[in-house]
Order: sequence, then structure tokens, then C-alpha cells
Amino acid sequence: MKSFMAKTDEINREWYVIDATDKVLGRLASEIATILTGKQKTIYTPHVDTGDYVIVINADKIKLTGNKMQQMNHVYHTGYPGGLKKVPYERLIEEKPERIIELTVKGMLPKSSLGRKMAKKLKVYKGAEHNHEAQQPKVYEI
Repeated sequence: MKSFMAKTDEINREWYVIDATDKVLGRLASEIATILTGKQKTIYTPHVDTGDYVIVINADKIKLTGNKMQQMNHVYHTGYPGGLKKVPYERLIEEKPERIIELTVKGMLPKSSLGRKMAKKLKVYKGAEHNHEAQQPKVYEI
């Protein structure tokens, strides 16, 4: 008996639309990461990108529990001496709500070239409109 290994050209990728209205950020991101990695599929292979595409709409209506909106910060470094920056989630959700979902999901994906390839299949939009109607995405309920 042989173990099944998925090959890149044999993978059938689907497109899913997820509405982020009043969804908790962490629970939403873990569900999206599972879809992007392809772990819900029977052909899942750890070293092959078997995941599907995900479109997230209404990113500006995401919900954070407790006082995380005021307490949590997005921390990054510019690369220059003294370049540590902290942006509160409250300000980030006003300016770039798409970025919060992208960063949270990216943190749940593998830290390798495969994870970067998976992250490119995530499309996040601030409002209810997206430009992927040609792909005929299916609605995914969480």
C-alpha cells in the first residue's frame, strides 16, 4: 500500500467568501488559516499547498473581545536603529482594517516559503464589495 501525496497540478482549488461582520478575530483567523492550508481536504499533504482561496469582506466590522481594542498593539521594526513602532489596534482598525486580518492569519500559517505562498491566496476587503465574481466564490459560513 502506498501513501497518497498530492501533486500541484492535481489540486482543484475553490474560492470562498467569508463575511467578517461581528465575527471574533481569532476564531475567524483560525478558520481562514485552516482553509488556506487545505487541512479540511482529504488530499492534504504537509509539504504541498493544497489550500483554497479565501475572500474576506466587511473587515471593518470585525470584533475583538474584552479590552483588546485598546490594549493590543501591532509591533514592528522599520530596520533602522530605534525603529520599533507600536500601532494600537484601535487606530489600525480605523485606517487599515484589512491589515489586522492579514497579520493574524499570517501568524497562523507556516513560517516558510510555503506559508508565504498560502498567504497570497487571502484577499481581504474593507466593505461588502469585491472584484472576484468571475471566480464564482461560494459562501462559507462560520
